[in-house]
Amino acid sequence: MTTPCPTPILPPNGTLVRPPPGSGLGYWAGAPGVFRDDRDGTLYLTYRLRRPRGVSPDRGGEARIARSTDGIHFEDVWSVRKEAYSTASIERSGLARDRSGRWHYLTSYVDPTDGRWCVARLVADAPDRFDPATVERVLSAPALGLEGIKDPWILQHEGRHHLFVSVALPTPRTGEASHATHDIYNTGECLSATGLAVSGDLRDWTWVGVVFAPEGEGWDAYCRRINTVWPVEGGFLACYDGSASHRENYEEKTGLAFSTDLRVWKTLHPDAPCWTSPAGSGSLRYADRVAANGRTAWYYEIAREDGAHELRVAIGT
Repeated sequence: MTTPCPTPILPPNGTLVRPPPGSGLGYWAGAPGVFRDDRDGTLYLTYRLRRPRGVSPDRGGEARIARSTDGIHFEDVWSVRKEAYSTASIERSGLARDRSGRWHYLTSYVDPTDGRWCVARLVADAPDRFDPATVERVLSAPALGLEGIKDPWILQHEGRHHLFVSVALPTPRTGEASHATHDIYNTGECLSATGLAVSGDLRDWTWVGVVFAPEGEGWDAYCRRINTVWPVEGGFLACYDGSASHRENYEEKTGLAFSTDLRVWKTLHPDAPCWTSPAGSGSLRYADRVAANGRTAWYYEIAREDGAHELRVAIGT
């Protein structure tokens, strides 16, 4: 039996945080990642702006970091264009701080050397001081037997950092030609799953492996991408993006999964997604959450009636 959604349910009428850079299909503001600075409670939001292919700067053209004291109104403090990485596209990014107080910006983009998505890192003393010229690869797909790796999200638990990433799993259809478009996830020649790496210092990462992969048929038969994780009684819950095929690669919906150990995950919604948009494609994806002062703020990318995606927040108890 399908487990009901927990409250608060993400309302489609949540508050607008960032509009897309244009109207219509292919214009997005989203892929949020939220981090709370425990020193003063300031919230930092990473997000990505995208335009359709052929509209400069197209695809994942720009990523930004914004700061807020109330979780609703954000001021941009830093940004990077894809040209800084010589890449075709930037995807989701995330922030974390190490024991020394230094900031780590984990991001994903298409590696210009092989056309595969990779995860990379910038390190700085403050969220507005990252230098793209110092970027370092953290995880590369070929070394892990994967076709792509992107969309990092970090959970700190029991003194360890757990890095959840979207991974492109090879199939019998996968080959070198699969990377000609620099977007393997959109070809139908792979499966989109979730992988995990762990670290004690945010620098050296140990690859655990694939922890949540599509299986069988249904609304999430092609994609299961974990976007946020939080502890509950007896284990952990996660919001994950799902899609039935690569044709919904940019229009995923959100489900819930459960794990007792962060390494084996089971969906709680095998029959249908938990959260969707009432407009456009129905997409509601990249959900992230942060809890503070007895309230929970949910950030998510949601489809509009015109096909564009915007970034919203819903705040509840």
